[in-house]
Amino acid sequence: MSLPTLTPVSKTSAIVLPETVSFTGASSEDTDVAAACPIGAYTSSVGFITGAIHQVAYTYKKLGGDILDIELTSGSVYANYEEACLEYSYTVNMYQTKNALGAALGSATASFDHKGDITEGNGAALKYPKFTFDYAFKMGDKFATEAGVGGTERIYSASFATVSNKQDYDLQQIVSSSAVAGGVPYAGLVGDKRIKIRQVYYVTSQQMWRFYGYYGGLNVVGDFHNYGQYADQSTFQVIPAWHNKLQAVSYEDHLYTRTSHFSYEIIDNRLRLFPIPSAISPKNFYFKFTIETNSPFSDDVESGQNGVNNINNIPFENISYDSINSIGKQWIRRYALALSKETLGQVRGKFGGSVPIPGDNLTLNASDLLSQAKEEKDKLKEELTKILEDTTYNKLIETDKSMVENQNAIIKNSPLKIFVG
Repeated sequence: MSLPTLTPVSKTSAIVLPETVSFTGASSEDTDVAAACPIGAYTSSVGFITGAIHQVAYTYKKLGGDILDIELTSGSVYANYEEACLEYSYTVNMYQTKNALGAALGSATASFDHKGDITEGNGAALKYPKFTFDYAFKMGDKFATEAGVGGTERIYSASFATVSNKQDYDLQQIVSSSAVAGGVPYAGLVGDKRIKIRQVYYVTSQQMWRFYGYYGGLNVVGDFHNYGQYADQSTFQVIPAWHNKLQAVSYEDHLYTRTSHFSYEIIDNRLRLFPIPSAISPKNFYFKFTIETNSPFSDDVESGQNGVNNINNIPFENISYDSINSIGKQWIRRYALALSKETLGQVRGKFGGSVPIPGDNLTLNASDLLSQAKEEKDKLKEELTKILEDTTYNKLIETDKSMVENQNAIIKNSPLKIFVG
């Protein structure tokens, strides 16, 4: 059998990166770039299409395409350019999260598609957060509730009538029953949820304590003079007997109405009164409580619990290509070039390091390209992260502080004009 005669159409590699790709704004170039970008995050931007096409010429020149063929397609350059844009957006957004997360906690999040673009809701990547100490306030609200000095958690009140010779009262059962019966602000809100007792108190029918105390609440009863609020041991006056009688009555009333004769303990929301109530005990006891939820988070969006809770759902989408300035676009070019080196190194590495040619072998530089690509990518990431780290809002405040301190030091040593009147 005789050997076939080979007549190849071309004697050069079928895969060679072109020197340039013209772009006239025609839809064909848009289609080529869009088809080559695996994610398609930026293909709707004319600026991105233009940048990706010009990246071909940049890569061709930087990799010496006019001296030796480059085994890349323009499509691989487009894909690397898109990856560089996504990497830039990712890194910037990660650092912006450090700036904005505290102020964004609890705010509304959004829905995203596979490209990282928002499909529902509002984005915050290009917005400057308003710092209102929201995170600190949200934490403070809970502490305020526990301390009884405010907060945002609803505190309810209820009461029960004492029964003579009955010492124990189940407050959980009292609240649950009244919640089912209705007619109370917490109707239908308790169910199987546990309540938390905040305060227990009672009110007597004698209200004189609102105005009079032993030492004179209205500057009258204490010593019956208009400069009241003094203890009797500090004044020496000749007074009639009825004055001492009124003092005694006031003192007894003070002990009866202002000083509690009852104490209590609560175990598992069961109240035990001391001493055991009798016929002369206050008719009603009152208590304040909150309703604990089964979840550590509230269902109220306004309280911020159903919104942003970490970097996972903060509404940051890919940074718009048209919003990236010249600094960012130059970083993208350099990073895309490093990615193209990496791609070229992987392609040439498939030949095992050399290609047989007539009379010799052609040694390829796959390992050098891969090594250079890794080093360049690492340096570019380090460069960008360092800049972003130095420009976080905390760092900017430190810089401003340093400037003010230095300015004050200069002013301190500057001679001041002496005013002569």
